[in-house]
Amino acid sequence: MIVTIDGPAGAGKSSIAKQVAAALGFDFLDTGAMYRAITLAAIRADADWSDPAELIAIARDAEIEFRDQRIFLRTEDVTDLVRMPSVTTVVRHIADQPVIRDTLTTKQRDFAMGRDVVTEGRDQGTEVFPQAECKIFLTASPEERALRRQQQLIAAGRHVVIEDILAQQNQRDLEDRMRTVGRLRPASDAILVQSDGMTTTEVLAKVMAIIVQRRDALVGQSK
Repeated sequence: MIVTIDGPAGAGKSSIAKQVAAALGFDFLDTGAMYRAITLAAIRADADWSDPAELIAIARDAEIEFRDQRIFLRTEDVTDLVRMPSVTTVVRHIADQPVIRDTLTTKQRDFAMGRDVVTEGRDQGTEVFPQAECKIFLTASPEERALRRQQQLIAAGRHVVIEDILAQQNQRDLEDRMRTVGRLRPASDAILVQSDGMTTTEVLAKVMAIIVQRRDALVGQSK
């Protein structure tokens, strides 16, 4: 069974997807980390961001592996490194390349073949796994997402005014909706989960209920 969880930045997709995968005993596929790992490889190679051929070559040469919800680049655990601001600010150069998206889409489908998987991103239910048995679009208002991000930064010892976070987030939302490839949008058959005012525990419970109901329905159909 494939479960896709798509949604905008700051909606809590990664956290919820990891918890769902752990609760169900499914594998977790963090597609955003894949793009970030290639971005990290490009940074280390001092790549020219305006040279698609060079970026494509780096992506095709990258050896990416997931183990225990950690991502490895050529045997190096880069789980924390790919979340650094230096990666975030330039990942669009990788994510916006159609050939690179095609390459990673193939890798993602290969990873999921024959497995029970929870995968999260912005185009998993629309582009990568249109046949997924359960699709969820997890979202929240811009203000709610910005507040959550601010709380995360405070917990990490960084104090950023919420207006700056909201401005950056709104810009990213616009870019994600306008992308020519892999743009952010819910699949026509996705279930919308609006998480404003909900705790993480409540969101997890709601998402789990949707998945379990869908799984039970599939089991019933197969009998």
